Amino acid sequence: MIQQEFCHKIKEKLTAGTLLEQEPMSRHTSFRIGGPADIFVQPATVEELWDVLCLAREEKVPFFIVGNGSNLLVSDEGFRGMILHTGGLRDISAEGDVIYAQAGALLSSVARSALEHGLTGMEFAAGIPGTLGGAVCMNAGAYGGEMKDILVDAEVLTREGERLVLPVEELDLSYRHSVIFEKDYVVLAAHIRLSRGDKTQIRDKMNELAGARKAKQPLDYPSAGSTFKRPEGYFAGKLIQDAGLKGYTVGGAQVSEKHSGFVINRGNATAEEVLFLIRQVRKKVKQQFGVEMEPEVRMLGFTDTEVKK
Repeated sequence: MIQQEFCHKIKEKLTAGTLLEQEPMSRHTSFRIGGPADIFVQPATVEELWDVLCLAREEKVPFFIVGNGSNLLVSDEGFRGMILHTGGLRDISAEGDVIYAQAGALLSSVARSALEHGLTGMEFAAGIPGTLGGAVCMNAGAYGGEMKDILVDAEVLTREGERLVLPVEELDLSYRHSVIFEKDYVVLAAHIRLSRGDKTQIRDKMNELAGARKAKQPLDYPSAGSTFKRPEGYFAGKLIQDAGLKGYTVGGAQVSEKHSGFVINRGNATAEEVLFLIRQVRKKVKQQFGVEMEPEVRMLGFTDTEVKK
């Protein structure tokens, strides 16, 4: 448990930001699952974020950065450390064909801003339920588009507290991968370059993709989106369905009957149930097809043994 002295030091760094103790992470993940974090900090400015991060590193307090929590499974025991939530950093502006957005800005909000300014190229991201920071880290993509196609650069904070602006070429973006995690960077903001387009056509494309998403994905239930990365040469959902696991249920967790690539929370699912289900899916697909399924969902608060067994 984090000492009260550390909490007091954090509060001294915050002028507009907030700090909560023993905050349930189920309130901050799209799975609606997760026990309490020792402390939950939402900085209101990049400077506050920088100050809090530096203090955590000085005091050797474990921390984890969370945006919209849309790709995250948190242990039922919660997180022994500090959660840094980027929701207070959501400024968006446009100049010419370039949009600037802070890490906590929702992708849907950035896409709406693009529409308002008559800019095309970001329609694919309008329905992705994450933040810009998370999208940069994971090179988020959908319907043939990826962040690497539109990113100009990203402003990051290094472990040493240095602020860098990295051009897209230095981010090493590929399928659900970037250099961010490897170098333990924290995304602060990014620039996106789009093209001039017709607002009606942009809106129609967004509506078309939203309709396709609603028709194919189990949006009526809490989930973390696609549970597994796409194995090379295969589709994750089809492998899971062909393994006879469509609708497979463990407690309140279930392989969606609408799209087998999604694990959903049908009601009061625990993290333990979701993790057990994920392990079973990986085991059965490997047994039947010899394909290793790699989770796309990030795990927080679990031991390596719990995740891998």
